[in-house]
Amino acid sequence: MTTKQTFALGNPAEFKLKALHWANQFDTACYLDSNKYPSKYSNFECLIAAGAEEELIASCGTALAQVDAFIKNQDRIIPGFLSYDLKNELEALESNNPDHLDFPDAYFFKPKHLITISGKEAEITSENPNEVWEEISQIQLSETSLNFKGSVAQRFSQSAYITTVKKLQEHIQQGDIYEVTLCQEFYAEEVNFDPLAAFIALNRISPTPFSSFFKQQNKYILSATPERYLAKRGNKLLSQPIKGTARRSSDKKEDEASKQSLAQSEKERAENVMIVDLVRNDLTRCALPGTVQVEELFGVYSFTQVHQLISTISCQVAAEQTLSNILKATFPMGSMTGAPKIRAMQLIELYERSKRGVYSGSVCYIQPNGDFDFNVIIRSMLYNANTKYLSFQVGGAITAKSIPEEEYEECLLKAKAISQVLGL
Repeated sequence: MTTKQTFALGNPAEFKLKALHWANQFDTACYLDSNKYPSKYSNFECLIAAGAEEELIASCGTALAQVDAFIKNQDRIIPGFLSYDLKNELEALESNNPDHLDFPDAYFFKPKHLITISGKEAEITSENPNEVWEEISQIQLSETSLNFKGSVAQRFSQSAYITTVKKLQEHIQQGDIYEVTLCQEFYAEEVNFDPLAAFIALNRISPTPFSSFFKQQNKYILSATPERYLAKRGNKLLSQPIKGTARRSSDKKEDEASKQSLAQSEKERAENVMIVDLVRNDLTRCALPGTVQVEELFGVYSFTQVHQLISTISCQVAAEQTLSNILKATFPMGSMTGAPKIRAMQLIELYERSKRGVYSGSVCYIQPNGDFDFNVIIRSMLYNANTKYLSFQVGGAITAKSIPEEEYEECLLKAKAISQVLGL
């Protein structure tokens, strides 16, 4: 029998860090942190879930139906993640590129212990909230080291990536697609390092509103993603795709100029509006007729590492729509595929050199009332401690006006925070 209890926090930042260390002791743990970014759609600042009372491990085929069944009648928040390759369940698609990480296609768990933090209060749901509070309070924090030793290699050389961009632009010229997101993998083998320390360092260097640490046995998602894929609040759905990236500068004038250049860039705005139209189309498949709207177009948002162009699209959804119906209409997210979506995904499979797996999938939580929040797994390290394989992928949207060399440089910019964490 679980109970809820609220505790006052003298130092919320310290408590969050202690709770993260405490959760990492379990085989299954999820930590979601908004890093105090303001949002009218946020339910809390931080969520920590630890220990699996029940769990769902599902493979592509009937995974979404299994998710519907798993979350039905649950009495607490259910965290989980979805793999990009669930696309194969939704369309006649395949994933044949090499997979060195071996994450499930879908994973959800009912946590034994659940903590939500808002302001200076923590609500603990557990069989014994006081015991959890005491265990966390007694943790002694100390500086942790990644102990990363190894070399990072790339699946694409610079010249190969540029050549591939040009090939995709030929598809655009032929009318196959308007836009496609091409990603490349950076990886290291025989890696021994501390995933928790890596996430803490990443979150310090690149705090973002949808950062996440997810541990599923010996597999880890360490994410500094700034992007929301999809959220539901009551009967409202909203998606906030990111398309458009500009470098930050320590010089205030240069930084402001970079921000204004992004806001006015014809190429970046074209990238963004194509995906906005795709998301609008996706949402119409599950929306009440006439309710799809663009709440914000080309919003410029600044993060520690980059400026981003973000738009917000919303709709009203019928009460009888299940989670699987909504995901079938919208997954995978358009910002990581392209337009038209199915043809873009076919070309992604043809030209990329690694299976995406959970990269460009989503870490999420689902509430008992049916509300949910799904991020986009980008700017993330993925680690399999069993095989000692570390991976991070980066990419960008290719359009007719893309300059291939600049697309490659954008990949390196997006990998900057992770490179800093690993000392590259």
